[in-house]
Amino acid sequence: MASGWLRVSALMQRYRSPLLISTCSGLFGLNLVQHLVPDQTFCSLYQAWSKGEPVQLSQKLEALFQQVLQDYGVVSPQKFSPFASFGFHPVGAGLPLLPSGVRVGIPANFNSSEEDTTGITDRTIFINGRAVDWSSATGSALRHALLLSEHAQKFALAREVARLDGYLPVMSAAVAPVCVGGVWVYSVLLKQLFRLHSGPVVFRAAVNALSLCLGAVSYLLCSDAVGQFVDYSSDRRAAAVSPHYANGGVEFYDKILSRNRTLRSLMGQKGEEMYAPNGNLFPANLLQLKHVPYTARRDGIRAMISQEKA
Repeated sequence: MASGWLRVSALMQRYRSPLLISTCSGLFGLNLVQHLVPDQTFCSLYQAWSKGEPVQLSQKLEALFQQVLQDYGVVSPQKFSPFASFGFHPVGAGLPLLPSGVRVGIPANFNSSEEDTTGITDRTIFINGRAVDWSSATGSALRHALLLSEHAQKFALAREVARLDGYLPVMSAAVAPVCVGGVWVYSVLLKQLFRLHSGPVVFRAAVNALSLCLGAVSYLLCSDAVGQFVDYSSDRRAAAVSPHYANGGVEFYDKILSRNRTLRSLMGQKGEEMYAPNGNLFPANLLQLKHVPYTARRDGIRAMISQEKA
C-alpha cells in the first residue's frame, strides 16, 4: 500500500506542471461552460414553459431589449438575443466574442404595468405549499413589489448586458483555477522556507495540508471580492447610461427589498432564515458573503446620482 502511494506521489511530482495546467484549465472551462454554450445549458435551465411549450417573448419586451442595447451602446447588438425566462428578474449568459453570442432571459412580470398586471396575477405562485392570494394584503404587497416601471426594467436589463458585454464572467471563472495554482505556490514556498523538499514525508504532508487550507481561504476571500466587483461594476455601468437608468436602478433594488420582506412574511420560519428584516439576503455561511447586500447596491447608485447633481 505504502509503495503504491509512493509511486503515485513520485508520478505526481514528476508531472506536476502538466497536471496543474490541465486541472486549472479544466476548472476554468467548467466554470465557463454555461457561457460557452448558453443555448444548450443556460437557456435549457431558465426557459419559461407553459402547457408543455416554451413561452415566446412578447414583441413589447423584444423592443424594450433592443432599446436597452441601443442606449448602452453595444458594439455588436446582433450577438445579444433575449428569451422568456422564469423568475422575477433578468438573467444572462454568454460571451459576445463567441459564435453562440449572449442570451438574456426576461421574466414574465416585465410584461406588467399599472394598468395591466398580466404576467404577475395570471401566474400561480406556491409558497409553503399554498398558492398566493393576489387579493390579500400580502399578495397585493408582492404584486406591487414585482411591478416595475420601464426605467427600472431597462436598468435591470442593462445590468445584465453590462456584465456580459464586459466579459466579467471570465473574471469570476478564473478565481477557482487561480486559487488551485496558489495551492501549488504555497506548497513550494513553504517547503523552501522550511527546507522540507528532502525532509520527512510527514512534514511534507503537513505542509501540503496547510497549503490546501490556505488555498481554500484564498478562494473564499477572492470569490467574494470578485463577486462584489462584478456586481458593483455592472450596477455602475448600467446606471451611467442616463439619469433615467440610475433612478430606475434605485427603484429596482427598492422593489427587490420590498419583495424579499413580503416573502419573509409569507414563508414563515424559512423566510426568516433566508431574508433579513430589511430585505437583504442572509450570508450563505460565516465565511462567505455570497451576495452583495441589496441596500449597498441601491445606496451605491444613489451616491452616483448625488455626485452627478453636485
